[in-house]
Amino acid sequence: MAAHECNVLIVGAGPTGVTLGMLLARAGVRTLVIDKEGEVYPLPRAAHIDHETMRTFQSMGLADALSETCRTAPCYDFLTSDGEVLMRFDGLDRIGPGGWPVGNMIHQPSLESILREGARVAPDFELRTGTRFVSFTDGADGVVTTVSTGDGETTIRSRYLVGADGARSPVREAAGIEFVDLQFDEQWLVIDTIVHDYERLPKVNLQICDPARPTTCVLMGSGRHRWEFMLKPGETAEQLLDDAMIADLMKPWNVGGAVTMERKVVYRFNAKVAEAWRKGRVLLAGDAAHLTPPFAGQGLCAGIRDAANLWWKLAAIFRANAPDQLLDTYQSEREPHARALIGLAMMMGRTVCIADPAAAKARDDQMLAARAAGAATGAPPVTPIGAGCVLPGSPSAGNYFIQPVSTAQTVTRLDDTLGSGAWLISRSAAPKEAKLSLRCVALNEPLVAPFRDALEHWLSRHNADAVLVRPDRYIFGVGAADMLARAWHERLE
Repeated sequence: MAAHECNVLIVGAGPTGVTLGMLLARAGVRTLVIDKEGEVYPLPRAAHIDHETMRTFQSMGLADALSETCRTAPCYDFLTSDGEVLMRFDGLDRIGPGGWPVGNMIHQPSLESILREGARVAPDFELRTGTRFVSFTDGADGVVTTVSTGDGETTIRSRYLVGADGARSPVREAAGIEFVDLQFDEQWLVIDTIVHDYERLPKVNLQICDPARPTTCVLMGSGRHRWEFMLKPGETAEQLLDDAMIADLMKPWNVGGAVTMERKVVYRFNAKVAEAWRKGRVLLAGDAAHLTPPFAGQGLCAGIRDAANLWWKLAAIFRANAPDQLLDTYQSEREPHARALIGLAMMMGRTVCIADPAAAKARDDQMLAARAAGAATGAPPVTPIGAGCVLPGSPSAGNYFIQPVSTAQTVTRLDDTLGSGAWLISRSAAPKEAKLSLRCVALNEPLVAPFRDALEHWLSRHNADAVLVRPDRYIFGVGAADMLARAWHERLE
């Protein structure tokens, strides 16, 4: 094979593809991202990202700019048709374990524009638009990908190919990988609006569990607000998209003059998971690997987690001669996590999407009784990853590690202090066997003084002398510092 044009070719320049490309490029891995479209899609799609996703954007130097476009809501309420609270997720405007607000309502075109602007000046990163994936050939030393441009077909040679090209993923289809249907299929009308008067709009995110018309109403970033209305049996998309029908659906909200409609579209909400996320040198990420209904706001977040999981493993292969088998841990770690959140979204969706009045009353009675008995509220906990590149049998292995935030003089976050890569945080000095690829920090070092109390509390709560934190901020393991360093290096050699 001729020389590789890039180390990693990514098909799809949405949030997942550009994020993965930037993270790889920042690690010195030559990355090319291609997309068939010329520009960012100008209309809203995803509406929410969580604290963990914001932390990943922070590692790229983009979180502050993005946060200026976001809005937060204190809670996410599921209501009966007459306004009683069935279920509440509260505290969404508080700082989460990742060091950012738990819930951040976004405007996806604004987010993608910020990502592309950051990528534009990144060394080792190239974006080619107007370039359509056609096919690939996977060989012993790399992948030859055929693409189509305005000048005809050409080939790109790379060591690895990543399909981040959406739910219909031509890369997944070319690889012969099937989607497993998790049996959720509902059609909803989505109305996106531009806001002129915030005071006339709800201040929290809402799911109206009304069997007459299940409805969603959520904040969005960059001056937007969204309503969604479920199609009932016998209704067609054309009926719901009629302007008179939309006016009738919006009338109870009394927002005439407060908003202007920007988009109307009927979406089909599905839940699916690809049977394989890796086939040889070809990997899948984002919607190409998994689809979730929108009720938990985790669709875009899942793709960014894929990128966070993949980048450091690919970088370890290129920069530290890690074995190719490290990539086998990608699906084993990410699929259980993704399925757990898809399951949560399906539970929420099935709670909302009951159109039978008798079944809806039974649901209301059960959930109201549970709430009166003190059913838990609050944001869902962060799900651990599955087995893979974590220390077997180690307490907390696979869980998400905190990012303490200091506000003593200015806002300072742990990640900005310790930088990218893996960390070994210990009560004592650095282990003798640690290599340069592992950042070792002791609690008595001045560097971590702003975060010492939070880190000491975490170690004490987990009865640990040290914790090894992976580059994606999931925990490799806890225990003695020397043992952790030795086990980590063994995994990457």
